[in-house]
Amino acid sequence: MLRRSTALSALALTLLAGCASTPKEVAIAPPPPAPPPPVTVAMPRGAYPGMAIPALLADGHYATPNRNLSAAGSVWHLRAALNVAALACRGTDEAAIIAGYNALLAREKAPLALAQTSYAAEYKVGGGDWQDRYDDQMTRLYNFFSQSPARDGFCAAAATTLADSTTVDAAAFPAFAATRLAVLEQPFTDFYAAFDSWRRQRAAASQMASVGPMPAAMMTAAPASRPMVVQPVPAAQPYLRPQLDLDTKVVADTAVAH
Repeated sequence: MLRRSTALSALALTLLAGCASTPKEVAIAPPPPAPPPPVTVAMPRGAYPGMAIPALLADGHYATPNRNLSAAGSVWHLRAALNVAALACRGTDEAAIIAGYNALLAREKAPLALAQTSYAAEYKVGGGDWQDRYDDQMTRLYNFFSQSPARDGFCAAAATTLADSTTVDAAAFPAFAATRLAVLEQPFTDFYAAFDSWRRQRAAASQMASVGPMPAAMMTAAPASRPMVVQPVPAAQPYLRPQLDLDTKVVADTAVAH
């Protein structure tokens, strides 16, 4: 009886030793991080919610009054822009802008007169009440260059343009006008781009706020490149069937211990 009890004890120790075998390491991926909060940008100075700006066209440019101009149109639009600068720009460059504009009118009198006549003729070709169309375009043009949010950049560009124009002769003036008209327009299109960026950021933030955080069950597994945290876990072991005719109670006690 003692020998049988000893054999049963030895068998129980063998089974327990099998359950306590060396564990193997299993890679456990950490949960994916929470999505970052939306990046917000400040509304551009001078803008307000609901502000109307020209549309951004498929070519990446805004629909301003200075698109698709002839050489005469570029000269006449440049004169209009500098006229607005002489009327609206204040500060340290005020006197220089007014003096430079008056000097430009006297120095480029001939090309300016030719541009005015040629540009008006483009409207006459359309027939009908061309004068109304022409006047509407001039009103839109003056309103464009009078927008206050871009005033500082516009006035700086006007001061530089007038200073540089003193070295341009009549023959080169149309090409100079086309180049500098884009420079004078840039502060306004930069403002439009900044306002568009603010609107997109606000829309993204509003959408994220309405959706809320992603439920944990919907989060995807981490990518393979994510560092893995290795944790030891016990390895599953097969049940060792005894080769002896054991007492039922002893086997049951062994299974519970396992």
